[in-house]
Amino acid sequence: MGDRLPRKLAAILHADVAGYARLTGADEEGTHQRLRASLDLASTLIERYRGVINHFAGDAVLAHFDTVTAALACAIEIQHEVDIAQSDISPDRAVRFRIGVNLGEVIVDGPEIYGDGVNVAARLEQLAAPGGITISEAARAAVGTRMDVAFARSEEHTSELQSQFRISYAVFC
Repeated sequence: MGDRLPRKLAAILHADVAGYARLTGADEEGTHQRLRASLDLASTLIERYRGVINHFAGDAVLAHFDTVTAALACAIEIQHEVDIAQSDISPDRAVRFRIGVNLGEVIVDGPEIYGDGVNVAARLEQLAAPGGITISEAARAAVGTRMDVAFARSEEHTSELQSQFRISYAVFC
């Protein structure tokens, strides 16, 4: 059957800045400085939670973790710390991440990960509110009662995701 690429089950975190084009249009240099600081903060936290950064793409970061609880705890802390770091910035100029977390199988190709597990995390990120986190049903089930957070089923996106056997949840701390 030929050489197959290695695969593994991973907790995938995909974060992207909400409204980045609008932010850079209003203040390109200031936005870039806030982006750099926010990505540096996210990188530090990902490493602290024993995650692996797989890719940066402009205003986005892709990472994976061994457990969903580590990925979700990291996502929560990223949102919290980025808010604190920008508390003196006008809300219309602040860099705010949207984060998606999924539990899925990924293809491992060198330092990169690919596949449906990554694609779902990226789609979940797009469903999150600025400063928010959205997770998949698989991630929600893996967390169970291990964390002191509240989950709310994202009803407005349910039919779209249910057609692909996925349900999303917003996370509240």
